[in-house]
Parts: sequence; C-alpha cells; structure tokens
Amino acid sequence: LWPWLLASSGLSALVQLVTLPFFPDSPSYLLIQKGNEEACRKAIRKLWGEGDHQAEIDDIMKEKAAAMRSTKALRVLEVLKARSLRWQLYILMTLMTTLQLCGINAVEFEEYLIPYVSLGIGLCEWLSSILCSTLIDRFGRKVLLLGGYTLMCTVLALLTMTLSLQHQFFWMHYFSVILIFLFVIFYGIGP
Repeated sequence: LWPWLLASSGLSALVQLVTLPFFPDSPSYLLIQKGNEEACRKAIRKLWGEGDHQAEIDDIMKEKAAAMRSTKALRVLEVLKARSLRWQLYILMTLMTTLQLCGINAVEFEEYLIPYVSLGIGLCEWLSSILCSTLIDRFGRKVLLLGGYTLMCTVLALLTMTLSLQHQFFWMHYFSVILIFLFVIFYGIGP
C-alpha cells in the first residue's frame, strides 16, 4: 500500500505536466521580460477572449516603466557596502541561518525511516500551509516568524525531555512523534 500511496503524489505532477503546455504565458511576463508585445496580445486574447485590450497593455507598460525607473541592479559587493541595505541584509542573514540550524533537515531525513510518520509529516505540512495562508494576513509575517521560532524552541526543549525519558515510560515514544508533528507545523507557520 505504501508504494501506491507515495506514488499517488506523482499523479498531480503528471496532470500538471500534461496540462501546462496548454496554459498561456503571463502577459506581463511576455511584455516586460521578453519585450514581445504580439505574444502579450495573443496571451491576453487567450485569457480574456477577443476584444480591445489596449488598456491592459498600457497598464503593463506603465508598470514596466515604473519598475525601470525605481530599480537599479546592484552587484553583491555593492549590496554588502550599501548602508541603506544593512538592516535588510542582517535580517536576511539571520533568517537564513536560523532556517539552516533549526533542525527541520533532521526531521525530513528521519521521516523516510518510518512510513506512518512520513504520512503524518505530510499532513502537518499541508495543515501548516493552510494555517499560514490564513494567519499571515491577520497577524503579519513578523509575528508568524517570532511565534514560529518561539514555539519551535519550546517543542525542541520538550522533545529533548521526552527523548531522555523514553526508556522510563512506554507512551513517551508517541508523545515524541506528536512533538515532531508540532515542530513541522510550527516550522511551516513561522519560518
């Protein structure tokens, strides 16, 4: 049963692979990135039907002009030297470091050893994506990051205790698995 269950995720990938060539490219991508106005018009007609879509093309052109005026491509060394980008760089480096050191890679590695745990982790990832998409508009990214890291630290502390007590209580193994599921949920909501 497990090989069929794990292979079932390939079904959605196959559907996407078969149907993707029939979807048009994004009109703004075709016009802004590729500079192909005729392909943009064709994509707009395919998406919205026949008619005069010059207003939409004009909006895309205004967007392109605004993007060209307001952005300047920087080299890596320029980003590192720019004082105005220093705090953004610190925040980005902190986030990336904590993502690498939070322990999710160990959870992802261990899930393949126990089939039911991998199913549970998949369900937790699905649940966390739904929770995150509904909570981010209400609370904001900063609160979710802070809360996610705080709850992940709490769960890891509890997991350390349960692992040290697993030989004294028979039910501690199950509690450890529940904590791993919670860790995955909090990881998906926060970082």
